[in-house]
Amino acid sequence: MRLSKRFFALSSVATASLVLMLTACETVQTTQSGLVGIDRTQRMAVSAQELDQAAGKQYATLIAEQKQKNALNRNAAQVTRVRSIANKLIAQTSVFRPDAPRWQWEVNVLTSPEVNAWCMPGGKIAVYTGLIEKLQVTDDELAAVIGHEISHALREHARERASEQMVAGSVISIGSALLGVGSLGQKGAEYTYMGLVGLPNSRSHETEADRIGVELAARAGYDPRAAITLWQKMGQVGGSAPPTFLSTHPSSADRSSDLTVYAQRVMPLYLQAKSR
Repeated sequence: MRLSKRFFALSSVATASLVLMLTACETVQTTQSGLVGIDRTQRMAVSAQELDQAAGKQYATLIAEQKQKNALNRNAAQVTRVRSIANKLIAQTSVFRPDAPRWQWEVNVLTSPEVNAWCMPGGKIAVYTGLIEKLQVTDDELAAVIGHEISHALREHARERASEQMVAGSVISIGSALLGVGSLGQKGAEYTYMGLVGLPNSRSHETEADRIGVELAARAGYDPRAAITLWQKMGQVGGSAPPTFLSTHPSSADRSSDLTVYAQRVMPLYLQAKSR
């Protein structure tokens, strides 16, 4: 019972301290809202320049390793296809960030059975052959996944998460020391933080990337409705998904429902782009 009281006291201290520390962070609006209306402000405690530099170094190291393994850009047709789609999407990023088209973008295809793609801070993109081949993605679906990953970079979600984790980690460690609850109490506070703050924020990031991604795709001339079939395919290869409240991604049903609404919202952009 004593540990329980200390745990709740720690949770209260951590929560109050977290709120105070977050209010001291820089409040930014990383992107313009676009037609999909993403206007959430973000609190940042980590430098964008430092994170971009770190990401650039990490990306260069990974690419060098993949090249050494003969796993880098092995299929010329795949590389041309991926880069063509990515470049069309990148050209539309100015709608959300006027500076984004001038980023040092890089796009590479990695030979791996993993169904995956990502975009590091600053525009460092990788698409895995497993995603292309196992899902048999159409160009519209490939645009959906690349647009989604680009959107994470535009919104600086990695920077936001790093800022949040840095603040939360400091608060929990300080609170544990002050209240003397030891490692068990600290772990309890960490789980409370992840359940109440960490995971919901991750899901909000995924939703923002979904919505911005369909707008980027539509503006680039790719059918935004393909995002729905893409994530359905993803769900089929992913097996049984964890419960929504334990996942960093929205449930398949929630995601499909949201994408249906926002894909329809940006359809005029797609039709306009196709008519040009």
